[in-house]
Amino acid sequence: MSTVTRIDRPDASVAGDTTPHAWTSVCALAQLEPLWGEAALIDGQQLALVLLPHGHLYAVTNEDLATGSFVMSRGIVGSKGDRPTIASPLHKQVYDLETGHCFTTAEYALRTFPVRVDAGLVQVRLDAGQAG
Repeated sequence: MSTVTRIDRPDASVAGDTTPHAWTSVCALAQLEPLWGEAALIDGQQLALVLLPHGHLYAVTNEDLATGSFVMSRGIVGSKGDRPTIASPLHKQVYDLETGHCFTTAEYALRTFPVRVDAGLVQVRLDAGQAG
């Protein structure tokens, strides 16, 4: 079952980053299950985190663009060819997890965020998010 992690203050910068507060620790990697989305609330921004079985980790906005509901963390994780995807649990629009591009409705694009694992912690960079 998807849970919500709430973070109100980003971490101090991590070695090598020049921007203070660039990376925010969200949860331990061990708390994520492959193919199962998790929701995180970071400074008022809702994200969906998705871990794939081979270890790739993605962060996208949790908002379903067709309805405005925050449910993408409950979406259906899959693939389209070699592209990792998540489908909205409401209207089934299919999005590329890497780019946010919607395969089924061209005018929709999820915002994607850089994500990494540092010392076993999943970290997201909100200031570098991109619209698909």
